[in-house]
Amino acid sequence: MDDAFAGDKSKDKALAARCSCAAEAIEALAGARSLEAVVNVLRAFARRVVGADGIAVVLPDGDQCHYVAEDSMEPLWEGQYFPASSCVSGWAMKHRETAVIGDVFGDPRVPLDAYRTTFVRSMLMVPIGQVEPIAAVGAYWSEAGQPSDSEITLLEALARAASVALENERLAKRT
Repeated sequence: MDDAFAGDKSKDKALAARCSCAAEAIEALAGARSLEAVVNVLRAFARRVVGADGIAVVLPDGDQCHYVAEDSMEPLWEGQYFPASSCVSGWAMKHRETAVIGDVFGDPRVPLDAYRTTFVRSMLMVPIGQVEPIAAVGAYWSEAGQPSDSEITLLEALARAASVALENERLAKRT
């Protein structure tokens, strides 16, 4: 068997496993009826879905970003607050778009002091809620390099499913 063909089959299997995990996460998000439940689902699944070394869920709190949950190979910022004006999660929520950062030390949106002592070298930060972001989910890797299109798409899909779950919760409270 050709090595390139074997490598392609291995990549296909890995992507299929991530997609299966994403489907499981989306099903779990469909049943989430609170912000806490959504955060718990993202904590349980997001890292495996994108193959990251760590993930974090971030909530806005006034002019701060509160890192409420993480699943990471080593502690990052869970429980900490950062000014929304100078953190990537704040940027993603303010601009309502995904921040794709191939090298945290080469991007002006990254507060270098917060990252210098961590393993994080590349990342994605996706807002949750397109019209009015109410949270963000970040994925982190220990090696510099652009996250793949599939990693970006999968994390964005989880963020959309989380947004729908939270909107469903809001609507259920109104009835």
